[in-house]
Amino acid sequence: MATDPLLRQGPDSTDLVLRVGRAGPTWNALTSAGPALFTPLALGVPTLLVAFWMALAGARASTVFVVVGVIAGLEYLIGWLALVFPRARDILRVEFAPAGVPASLRLVRAAGPDDWLPVKTLREVRLTHKVVEPYEGDHKPAVSTLALELVLRGVRERLAPPFVGDPQRLADALKAQLGPAGVVVKLRTERSTRDRPQTNSGWTSGGSASVGSGGG
Repeated sequence: MATDPLLRQGPDSTDLVLRVGRAGPTWNALTSAGPALFTPLALGVPTLLVAFWMALAGARASTVFVVVGVIAGLEYLIGWLALVFPRARDILRVEFAPAGVPASLRLVRAAGPDDWLPVKTLREVRLTHKVVEPYEGDHKPAVSTLALELVLRGVRERLAPPFVGDPQRLADALKAQLGPAGVVVKLRTERSTRDRPQTNSGWTSGGSASVGSGGG
């Protein structure tokens, strides 16, 4: 039944895949370890200032290195924790089971799957397709983004699926999958035009003034 690249049908469930990746607390911690290295780099100037003032105060080089190492380690730990906890709530996919007419669903987050819920808990799926079109004379292509909102009982989950070029196809596939279970699927398209770059009004007015004075 799944006819969209974001919907993957398996033997036991149909998954709405938002991000490709493994789920689990260990994997979430490991994937956050690399980006956390940027925290000591971003705070490198204050750390070097501490080292500089210690050197001016007459501290031994070995002591300075130890202190700088401890500070960098704490900065890395803080950055790692700042990434781990928000990422733990990121939704990787939504599973609907069984694969035919679903009776249950669950959200699979980076830290692991939530509990299974009755599919009736999902009241509505809202898709918002935003298109920013070029202004006249703009050579840059239009930019499209897609936002997805799951309206559950007492909570709304806002997701950002990868844009695959045809929101209508995704909406139709979700309707075919969830319609028999009584879930409403809505697609809304919002179009706007990219702002034209502002010219330097001060320079333009100055130029026109000089031309006018020259004509006199």
